[in-house]
Amino acid sequence: MTTALIVEDEAINVKVFSKILTKRGGLAVLHTENVEEVMQIAQSGGADIILMDVSLSNSYYQGKPMNGLQITQMLKANPKTAGLPVILVTAHANEGDRENLLEVSHADGYIPKPVVDHQEFLNRILEMIPKS
Repeated sequence: MTTALIVEDEAINVKVFSKILTKRGGLAVLHTENVEEVMQIAQSGGADIILMDVSLSNSYYQGKPMNGLQITQMLKANPKTAGLPVILVTAHANEGDRENLLEVSHADGYIPKPVVDHQEFLNRILEMIPKS
């Protein structure tokens, strides 16, 4: 089954995204803010796509706070996880944010929050999942 990993610190967003992905998209969903878990899941092939919040308040790696851009950079720098699609899902939605965030993080896609059109949200994610 195709699995999406949600890296998000707001419980309501996790709930909404999970429901859209499972009910409408038929995907399995994992959730963690723990950077070690994100890396382990990604390296083991446990996720087919990652939805990454940019501003994470509870994520630490080796004792240092990390945001979604830094986690994405780590994923993209690792040959084992570089090909795994990462979509930034963020409230940073001002003019120029999309291009800047994609350039800095090397993420594969960008979806602004709040997510209003659930079908469009799902479509954007499904089109980025590699076909086996």
